[in-house]
Amino acid sequence: MPENQKTNFKILTLNQISPLGLGRFPKDNYKVGADIMDPDAIVVRSHNMQNMKIAKSVLAIGRAGAGTNNIPVYALSERGIPVFNTPGANANAVKELVLAGLLLAARNLLPALRFVETLQGDDDTLHKQAESEKKRFSGVELPGRTLGIIGLGEIGRLVADAAIKLGMKVIGYDPNITVESAWSLSAEVKKAHSIEALLRNSDFITVHVPLLDTTRHIINEKSIGVMKQNTIVLNFSRNAIVDEDAVLTGIASRKIKFYVCDFPSQKLQHQESVITLPHLGASTQEAEENCAVMVVNQLIDYLQNGNITNTVNFPNISMERESPYRIAIANSNVPNIVGQISTDMAKAGLNIHNMMNKSRGEMAYTLVDVDSPVPQKVIDEIALVSGVLSARYVPFPIR
Repeated sequence: MPENQKTNFKILTLNQISPLGLGRFPKDNYKVGADIMDPDAIVVRSHNMQNMKIAKSVLAIGRAGAGTNNIPVYALSERGIPVFNTPGANANAVKELVLAGLLLAARNLLPALRFVETLQGDDDTLHKQAESEKKRFSGVELPGRTLGIIGLGEIGRLVADAAIKLGMKVIGYDPNITVESAWSLSAEVKKAHSIEALLRNSDFITVHVPLLDTTRHIINEKSIGVMKQNTIVLNFSRNAIVDEDAVLTGIASRKIKFYVCDFPSQKLQHQESVITLPHLGASTQEAEENCAVMVVNQLIDYLQNGNITNTVNFPNISMERESPYRIAIANSNVPNIVGQISTDMAKAGLNIHNMMNKSRGEMAYTLVDVDSPVPQKVIDEIALVSGVLSARYVPFPIR
């Protein structure tokens, strides 16, 4: 076996990760723990890695969840390190919480609960007080009401299906919807041609988009001004998707009846028409297990085969192994990288058996299978090519 052929890996965990997921790492070839030094990969949930010193040994980061705002993605991309996530693995858990939020707001349940907690006296007194005040908490039923969904990824589609089954009308808006998502979407979901059209025609609005520069404060003073009176707004994506100051102004003007979100903040504390939950979106046993299993499977395939599935910074790429000798190269998406890689291999007398290259924005990734062992010198030469971010010799598949 070549000297630069690695078959054992060390995995650092930064949070409590489901044992069901971690148990998928082959015990003979992986060492996993919270005190690992010089890890090959890191598995994380909510731990803030933004100011963390990430060891030079790290080849990949695996986020057991969808959002990666706690991870320094840009800095890792510059090092050629893919950041894996698990889109869809917690979708059902988030969908159920959105439905709970819909019902909490539609039926005024939280104010009603708060009222009941203030009651005092014997059973007869409590009954009389409850009966005399219950009209204050009269709500609305969901059938026939319109739910506007901004973002029709896995969660948005599940929410749409559930709302339709509850008898609601559904309007959806997602200019970046994938072909796969479009095929999976119910034909009963009406397409809104703009966010404004969706806001204008919805009784309930729920947001399911990632936090990007283009989505930050997508719910703001202007967009709230377009809404119907007494609209209920739900945010189970990220707190900065919604401008909290604008929401509080909207509540004061009765544009917004309730704001339901998964992100407590000082501004939202003790606001009568605000329901905040302690970031419970993926906090189910099933979701944590699904996320852990998914991210571990992705890391194993990357470490052992160089394949990439579900990263936020590199293209998906998977090439069946036809040779035990494989090189994986992460690079900037600039001209002639593949040509230079091929030239370096030809000079070393290496025959390319198979090659695949894909790009995603500014990033690209190349897998090369060759017919004979690759000297470390060749790997080093490829790593020095202008634009190459990382190059490694991928181990033989572990049996």
